[in-house]
Amino acid sequence: MAKAKIGIIVGSTRIGRFAEFPAKWIAELAGKREDVEVEIIDLLDYPMNFFGEERTTTAQNETAERWKKKLREFDGFVITVAEYNHGPTAVLKNAIDLGEFVQRPVGFVGYGGVGGARAIEQLRLVFVEMGSASVKTGVHISYAEYLSAIKGEKKLGDYAHLNEAATNQLDQLVWWMNALKTARAA
Repeated sequence: MAKAKIGIIVGSTRIGRFAEFPAKWIAELAGKREDVEVEIIDLLDYPMNFFGEERTTTAQNETAERWKKKLREFDGFVITVAEYNHGPTAVLKNAIDLGEFVQRPVGFVGYGGVGGARAIEQLRLVFVEMGSASVKTGVHISYAEYLSAIKGEKKLGDYAHLNEAATNQLDQLVWWMNALKTARAA
């Protein structure tokens, strides 16, 4: 069986964003596995207008189509989730609305208020509506861990509990990717 392919989505486009830290860390962890291929997908590379806007240009429509085409390459996703005002970033929600995630599992690595838990809760509901399977284990980066990583004092991989949660999440994600890949093929 071909290796399952995980897309790590960088869920923020803000200047000075933290999202690259968890994206690179989870990609590195997943890249050590023999059973998957990993690629980071950065929303900065897919500037899309908000869903349904009339002023959307041809180029922006082409970007949205390129985004959908890119997503079709993957069997599952891990999404970095910044929490702002108890929710995910608008750019991430828009990318989800414009994307194709049907019958593919998703995992979340959150940060911000309470480790991004409230934003992740919202996204789990959204992904149910998208026809996706959300894996049970989330990775929640606390503010103290966020600060130590952003200041360069520690790396996310220096925290045993984050590595454990990430490993559990990846195990669940791979199980769901393989199960849903088999089901899609049938």
